[in-house]
Amino acid sequence: MSASSLVAEAVWKEIESTHSVNDDQLWTLHFLFGKNFEGATRIVDQRGVSKISAHPSGRFIFQVTGESRRKDQYLCFAENFCACYSFFYDVVNRGEQLCCKHQLAARLAASLGSYVEVKVSDEELAVLLSKV
Repeated sequence: MSASSLVAEAVWKEIESTHSVNDDQLWTLHFLFGKNFEGATRIVDQRGVSKISAHPSGRFIFQVTGESRRKDQYLCFAENFCACYSFFYDVVNRGEQLCCKHQLAARLAASLGSYVEVKVSDEELAVLLSKV
């Protein structure tokens, strides 16, 4: 794990423990993630993150609304996957970013408890995931 990832993880844990974010934490995350973090904060402010939780397993995935006019929705696991183009191009392929803005939005919303809760059956979640 890179030094940047370790710093980011420490900040996320602080935010998760208090369910609030202070200016120093915002500055650190902005320094690490730049424009992706700016986009993530706009998405969270617009209530663009849903946590889709399956019953009875408790498994979950986040659905994040993009910022484009089309308002595309992307399924993502906050820490390691997003179905968006930027994740594959900037994160996986080129290695230029630690994560995409949708992952950041999911992580920020989860840390603050600022997401829309959607309950589904395990079967419905499986069908949703099969389309990724």
